Formats: sequence, structure tokens, C-alpha cells
Amino acid sequence: MPLFRNARDFLSLRSALVFAVLSIVVSGAASASSEDEIRRVFGQLVAAQNAHDVAGVVALLWDSPDVLWLTRGVEVRGKAAFADELAAHFAGTWHLDPDMSHFHWTAISEDAGQILVPIAFTRGRAGQPSQTDTFLISQTLVRDAAGWHVAAILPIANTQLK
Repeated sequence: MPLFRNARDFLSLRSALVFAVLSIVVSGAASASSEDEIRRVFGQLVAAQNAHDVAGVVALLWDSPDVLWLTRGVEVRGKAAFADELAAHFAGTWHLDPDMSHFHWTAISEDAGQILVPIAFTRGRAGQPSQTDTFLISQTLVRDAAGWHVAAILPIANTQLK
């Protein structure tokens, strides 16, 4: 029994295979493009924080009352609360130094994903000495019509993942 009944069957299968391969290639390119965009947004977020630019940080946040940041045991939700908390932190010492050699992006869907990256974090309240500690930072990002935005920031004190 022949594998193909006629040339049309062969051409249909070949077209389907070409389409499948192109879909995989385009999907991979989209993932790579998303990771590049995520790295860019993360870099902007770090730069805005290091410049103590509250508005710059807030502009990169998801426009939702559910945007979340856990900081010093405090749950901060919403852009306005984020801005207030940042202004208080920025009154003192605040500097991030991410180890981009360990930056890891995981796509959850086309429009959501998570990063993990260790960050040497130098901080101190206004008028107090600063200290530097390394945290593993988990950030969830979402994409809308305007691009990628940070939806959650969760610091993890133990950076020794097994």
C-alpha cells in the first residue's frame, strides 16, 4: 500500500509540515523576543530604583490594584501604595546590583511570565547605616497592549537554591 495516494496528498502533508516547522520557529523567536523585552524592562526597573525615581518605577508597574510588592514584611498593593512605600525607602540608602549571569525567565503564557535573579541589595533607612544583602528576587510580569509590566515583586532571603 503506497504511503501517498497521489501527489496532492504528498503536497498537502509537505505544506502541513512546513507550516508546523515555521510555527515552531516563529514561536521560538517570539519567546526570545519576549525574553529580550523582559530583560529590557527589568533593566529599566533597576535603573529607576537606583536613581530613586519613584515615577519611573511606578510607570513600569501593572495598572491593577492587585500589583504586589512584599518588602520588609509588608504587603504593598496598588500603584499609589507602591509609590508611597518607595518614597519612604528612597529617603535612605537604596541600591540594586543584579547578577544578570543568573537571570532566569520562565514564560507562563504569551502574556505572563516570571523572572528569578539574585540581587545584591544595599539599603538603609534615612540617617541609618546601610547594609548589603543578597536576595533572590522573583518578579511576575504581564503583557498588555502597552507592553510588559511588573505585577509582583517577591524577595527571597535564601539565595542558595538546591
